[in-house]
Amino acid sequence: MKKLFILVTILLLSSCKKKETTTLNDAVGTKEISLEEIWDGTFSTDRMNALNSMNGDFYSLLNYDKETKETTVDKYSYQTLEKVETIVNSKNLQDLEDFSSYSFNNDETKLILGTDFEKKFRRSFKGTFYAYDIASKKLSLIGKGIQEPIFSPDNKKVAYAKNNNIFIKDFANNAVIQVTKDGKKNCIINGITDWVYEEEFGFVRAFEWSKDSRNLAFLRFDETNVPTFSMDIVGTGNYPTQQVFKYPKAGEKNSEVTLHMFTLSSKKTKKIGLGDYEYIPRIKWSNDANILVATTLNRHQNDLKLYKVNALKGNATLLLNETDKAYVNIDDNLTFLADNSFIWTSEKSGFNHIYHYDFSGKLINQITKGKWEVTNYYGFNKDKKTIYYQSVENGSTNRGIYSIDLDGNNKKLLSKKEGTNRAAFSTNLHYFINTYSSAKTPPIYSLYTAEGEMLKVIKENYKLQKKLSDYKMSPKEFSTITINGNELNMWMIKPVDFDENKKYPLLMYQYSGPGSQQVANRWNASNDYWHNMLAQKGMIVACVDGRGTGFKGSDFKKSTYLNLVKYETEDQIAAAKKLAERSYIDKNNIGIWGWSFGGHMSTNSLLKGNDIFTTAIAVAPVTSWRFYDTVYTERFLRTPQENPAGYDENSPINYADKLQGNYLLVHGTGDDNVHVQNSYRMTNALIEANKQFDQFIVPDRTHGIYKGKNMRLNLYTKMTNFLEENLLNKTK
Repeated sequence: MKKLFILVTILLLSSCKKKETTTLNDAVGTKEISLEEIWDGTFSTDRMNALNSMNGDFYSLLNYDKETKETTVDKYSYQTLEKVETIVNSKNLQDLEDFSSYSFNNDETKLILGTDFEKKFRRSFKGTFYAYDIASKKLSLIGKGIQEPIFSPDNKKVAYAKNNNIFIKDFANNAVIQVTKDGKKNCIINGITDWVYEEEFGFVRAFEWSKDSRNLAFLRFDETNVPTFSMDIVGTGNYPTQQVFKYPKAGEKNSEVTLHMFTLSSKKTKKIGLGDYEYIPRIKWSNDANILVATTLNRHQNDLKLYKVNALKGNATLLLNETDKAYVNIDDNLTFLADNSFIWTSEKSGFNHIYHYDFSGKLINQITKGKWEVTNYYGFNKDKKTIYYQSVENGSTNRGIYSIDLDGNNKKLLSKKEGTNRAAFSTNLHYFINTYSSAKTPPIYSLYTAEGEMLKVIKENYKLQKKLSDYKMSPKEFSTITINGNELNMWMIKPVDFDENKKYPLLMYQYSGPGSQQVANRWNASNDYWHNMLAQKGMIVACVDGRGTGFKGSDFKKSTYLNLVKYETEDQIAAAKKLAERSYIDKNNIGIWGWSFGGHMSTNSLLKGNDIFTTAIAVAPVTSWRFYDTVYTERFLRTPQENPAGYDENSPINYADKLQGNYLLVHGTGDDNVHVQNSYRMTNALIEANKQFDQFIVPDRTHGIYKGKNMRLNLYTKMTNFLEENLLNKTK
């Protein structure tokens, strides 16, 4: 089943060229970057609309014409990149004036069109959905206020969720079957994940059709005993409202999650036993229509099991068991081949690699090997017996696209340039569209054959390149720095008129979360322009990826296990001290900033590193892991009951008295992820320690703090002024 949900935008294909664009001109302009330009879209890249690969050598796009106000789903050829046909046009839909999402059934004879979306959490939303028959052009309503509709493989039905229950609509008689009836807000959820699964396991739809359309497997969440979290929403009325939802904080009760099987012929549901487990983070049907594979995890998340579930018998047998001294990652790379052998990725060698198993769970072979990480699995071409993947074989800050035979031979680099390459393969794996960028080159979209021949440049960012040549843009200087016995990746941005005989204040930026990466050879995000603006003002900005970050092997990433933020903080403090030895760094004016996990880090670094850091900004920080969710936190720390020291010894709430420098604390009160409770408790700790600090509490904003007129401009103006006053001006 192919699904796409995107914002409606216009696809503007550039003239196709065989040669890819060169990097930015080394000449430096005279214009200075302004905050207004960063947030009004001046430096936005020209992007391709998200495409949906179709059967054969075709893909589809959702397009919107501003002049006619028509929304269309259009079909394109990979070979020519030309439009072949318009599949549906909103002007021809009598009961649907506009739509903003679409998904095909398997044989691409029908579409599900969605509109009127209402966002719930990060990935989830409700909407109104219609079924559209392409041949007859007939449109029929599936439902309003529903979630995650999906066609059955036989194209005769659609399953969806509404009000915490699952329904099936049969197009033959227009009848609706209610699969579950016990759904209740903040108690029972059928077929849709709870908050913590959505946020940490990264999926929303928790029901799947069998290949023969006879069975529907689904997860049931009983969150009755999960503690409730509530937030006041100020809004625009006279009285605030409350957002109330179940949020399991570290050490608290999770939802009781169970696997169920609904059989359409009998209209009966069976509960499937899976032994002892805490989580069911994935379910997926194999190529045997009667065999579902369910993934389970224990609460420590270091014991993963794959179970073969027989839909006819209702029993489960163990297929694969993988354990780790720290934790096992969850991904979507499980792929069943024609004989039901399967592809699986694992870190069991110390680096993430691709493995091939038979359907009894016996290892056939390890396909990729080496002291480098596979970072994405794209698919398997059964005719060529070839696998396509992305990895860091050409350096941990780069990404390349590769092919390799199923037996591990004939590995080939398909992407052409050093930097970050991301592939979107056609369904039949004959072509891929490569998105390439580097720290010097904005995104270039190019069409490649699966053999690595670059056919056409689809879109490039020449206009942005030309525009930026007028600005004082400082390049990122990539290097490594040896800290606490580890060689860490680093970038640095210096003022355009840098003079090594002068002294400059230093601002360090980081995120530092487990498996993350900020030092990467890729094009600018908004923060990179802000950092360049600060460099124009006379600061040096640097970023160091310390222990616990990703793509350098399991041992490096998991070295922070049970002591989250301890070693990461030590690395930032040590890096600051080492950089302070450089003649051009003002050792008395060194700051650090970060968001979310990075806000926790900047707070810790200022307090524990008060002999080197003088200034810090923390945006939406965790200040105690006791306040964060079970799945994420316990993966790295276990529970507070088992590991109280791991939670408390690295919580800045417990050593607020160490504050000596300048501290700006920022949080949105509508943050359902990192609750503002974190900043409120930090505020109380600082007050009790009689410490002065700056604070910016933003009503109703979620974790990203972006909604509303001028929100980001206002926030970054405040942060810029804070840094100028407390870092830049003190060096001058």
